[in-house]
Amino acid sequence: MARALLVVDVQPTFCEDGALGVTGGNAVAQRIADFVASHRDDYALIATSQDWHIDPGEHFSDNPDFVDTWPPHGVAGTAEAELHPALADLNAGIAVKKGQYSAAYSAFEGVTEDGTSLAEVLKDAGIEAVDVVGIAESHCVCASALDARKEGWTVRCFSDLTVPVSEELGAAARQTMTDAGVELADSSDLGMAGYS
Repeated sequence: MARALLVVDVQPTFCEDGALGVTGGNAVAQRIADFVASHRDDYALIATSQDWHIDPGEHFSDNPDFVDTWPPHGVAGTAEAELHPALADLNAGIAVKKGQYSAAYSAFEGVTEDGTSLAEVLKDAGIEAVDVVGIAESHCVCASALDARKEGWTVRCFSDLTVPVSEELGAAARQTMTDAGVELADSSDLGMAGYS
């Protein structure tokens, strides 16, 4: 089965000391890097997404509600918006950027440098299944996994390779993903009977 790994928004802006830092973000970035180093051959394609905000309108606010509005983050062209340094050797086959002029949570809202959507790239590559990891589980990882399911792929989310904004929001996201048919798994289970 042709499988893709989707690495969602692993950027300094979402890690400790970033504009919207999530506790555990740096550790997740390193775990993803280690996982890819060990499992690259399991994937036909590795894709990354980045929040890349140029002028996202009301998505940014000086008085954010942290539901629909947020402090400035993932600002295009800044070091915080680049991929996390832990992923320097990732060598992804495809990179999409999202949210240039609007809010964008799902990686499937992103496009490549030439404007091709993530879904188009995965379909053109003959991908049959998608594994999702990244930051934050409760927001962009969940939204990306749900969109992958809507596009018809078999989807797995590795719970040890993501981290939520809060445990409460993480629990809600895991329930939402499960209800949508996303398999929640642990990356350490790869290589065991029944996993591939």
